[in-house]
Amino acid sequence: MDFQEIWRKIKSALKTFWTWIKPYLIRFHHARKRVWKKYHVNKILLLLTLVVVLVASIYLFILAKSVKVETLQSSLKQSTEIYDQKNEQAGTLYGQKGTYTEGDQISPYIKDAVVSTEDRRFYEHHGFDIRGIARAAIGSLTRGRITGGGSTITQQLAKNAYLSLDQTLERKAKELFMSIEIEKNYSKDEILTMYLNNAYFGNGVWGVQDAARKYFGVDASQVTIGEAATIAGMLKGPSIYNPIDNLENATNRRNTVLNVMVDNGKLDAAQEQQEAQVDLGSLLNDTYSSSDAGYKYPFYFDAVIDEAVERYGLSEKDLLDRGYKIYTALDQNYQQQMEAVYANNYNFPANAEDGTMPQSASVALDPTTGGVEALVGRRGEHVFRGYNFATQMQRSPGSTMKPLSVYAPALEAGYKPDSILQDVPQEYYDAKNYDGTYQGEVPMYQAVAQSLNLPAVWTLHEIGLDKGYNKAKEFGIPLEASDKYYGLALGGLEKGTSPMQMAAAYGAFANQGRVYEPHLITKIIDSTGAVIKDNSDPKYEQVISKEVADSMTSMLLGTFSNGTAVPAAPAGYTMAGKTGTTETNFDATKVNDQWIVGYTPSVVISTWLGFEQTSETHYLSGTSGDEVGQVFKAEAEAILPYAKQAAFNVADAYATGGQVVAADQVGETTEDNQWQEELKNIGEKATEGLSGFSEKAKQGLQQFGEKAKEGLGQLKDKGIQWWQEQGN
Repeated sequence: MDFQEIWRKIKSALKTFWTWIKPYLIRFHHARKRVWKKYHVNKILLLLTLVVVLVASIYLFILAKSVKVETLQSSLKQSTEIYDQKNEQAGTLYGQKGTYTEGDQISPYIKDAVVSTEDRRFYEHHGFDIRGIARAAIGSLTRGRITGGGSTITQQLAKNAYLSLDQTLERKAKELFMSIEIEKNYSKDEILTMYLNNAYFGNGVWGVQDAARKYFGVDASQVTIGEAATIAGMLKGPSIYNPIDNLENATNRRNTVLNVMVDNGKLDAAQEQQEAQVDLGSLLNDTYSSSDAGYKYPFYFDAVIDEAVERYGLSEKDLLDRGYKIYTALDQNYQQQMEAVYANNYNFPANAEDGTMPQSASVALDPTTGGVEALVGRRGEHVFRGYNFATQMQRSPGSTMKPLSVYAPALEAGYKPDSILQDVPQEYYDAKNYDGTYQGEVPMYQAVAQSLNLPAVWTLHEIGLDKGYNKAKEFGIPLEASDKYYGLALGGLEKGTSPMQMAAAYGAFANQGRVYEPHLITKIIDSTGAVIKDNSDPKYEQVISKEVADSMTSMLLGTFSNGTAVPAAPAGYTMAGKTGTTETNFDATKVNDQWIVGYTPSVVISTWLGFEQTSETHYLSGTSGDEVGQVFKAEAEAILPYAKQAAFNVADAYATGGQVVAADQVGETTEDNQWQEELKNIGEKATEGLSGFSEKAKQGLQQFGEKAKEGLGQLKDKGIQWWQEQGN
């Protein structure tokens, strides 16, 4: 059977089907007409359509009014500036902004060329062109999508300044209403000037002044007719019509623009012919220099943008282009010193065999406000708003969690720095100390300084998991429900925390138990001078008492004097703090993360070290004091000379035998009291030995001998220590 026969049968079947169904369709049509007429369906549909149009118009009108177009000109003229804690300018944010040039400094050739090609009726309409909208509507109906061509210069200005580049009906509607508002607030010349300063011309160049410099080496007021036509021609497609990347396309486009200018009465035919014969390539001269040098502290500025977007709801586009003044907690001395440390690879462990470098991040924070004064987000080349380990990271903090989840709540529960803790393996949780040994019993201040794991787990068990879990959350540590287990004592978290969050938490120990939400921004002012965000008086949470904070500081001073952070102690300065280490999941002897959080009364420095992706070929070795300790020591020694010099108000627990004593009271009286306490302990041990002897002769004699020997040994050591002190 051939195709013609098949087609004949199909047509015959369709004809038969139509003959059968036609009467039913006619009856249905008549019934539908009766129903529609009876219930006024046409009127209802018309009314609903008008309601939808009215609601949409009201929404778009309110949206246009809320944009505050009256600030458009001032925001385009100004760059967003960052100020430090002293209200001194620290840099600018780069964005879609070039060198702003006033209208009288822009060649009339550029204006004529742009109006001729982009919007011939620019000086006649009121922000929108009915003819252009009709063309766009027809294109939408025939092609099923918005094809462009309906936007006036005013609408393009609204799009570039406020909207996305998506070709949608919603965006076109917003564009139209905003253009009406712009026309109400500005003259035609002002609108054209703003448009020419906010348009993109390829190769990272915004605005006609920088375009003239980039392509022809002259100011926007000095371009020739042909150069002006070339600049105007780039607006249609900056990537394909700029003369550096596509000279032939640019030349053809220039000639098209010249021809349109003749049609629009801006040139005569002789001028067109003369300019069209000029070799465009011979005119190229790039004298443009980028202004991105204002992005002076890239990681800190990235974090400022992130905070403004995530906490205050501003868009990145507005932040870069709207000419804000953003005041921050930045200390430029701190930031410069921290960046210098990170620029020196000798401060860090060697790269892995495949060349991958260990990553690191640090935060310096003011404990009295929560303001982040310095921040470095990672090592290596900066990527704009790339992943920032200082603020975005979630890693287990290791033993730096112990003061937050164990020892602070234990002090609240009545424990003291000299309380005796059990340093033995426990049945309820499998843990061990770093060196694999245990002492049986140990005072709390030594357990803290030496970062012993077994006493931490035992103490958390004694005070209760709920108490430790809830207290860590009060310090601002983000915990999951699965973190409520004894591994919480050792910082083994499902997700983890960041250097910035750890710095804020330790700020409580430095500032009488108060925790501030960490922040960079203190105030944001728009281009008109109006304050739109104000965080200059941050609030705090009193998570622990001043007494608990002092007791914790007394113990944490021992970390740097006699504990795990001795190699990281900055020369000439006294710090308190804690180290932390997490092991890999494939080898307990290899290290995943290393932390040090150290503080003085005026600054907290939180530093992390580790590989971005830990593996069997990417891991750390050694202790926090030795590796991340080098980074921390270099930072502290560089930053602390610029910090406010304030002494701790409590003494190191190692100097007082675990007693919480005011720093200015550590002297002869304290030493005498300590001697009396030591002698009392020796006497108690000797008495204990005698008691044992009377009860069980043989066993007691042995115990007495051991106790007496221990007591005499301590007496001898104390005597030698006392003699040496008297000699000094």
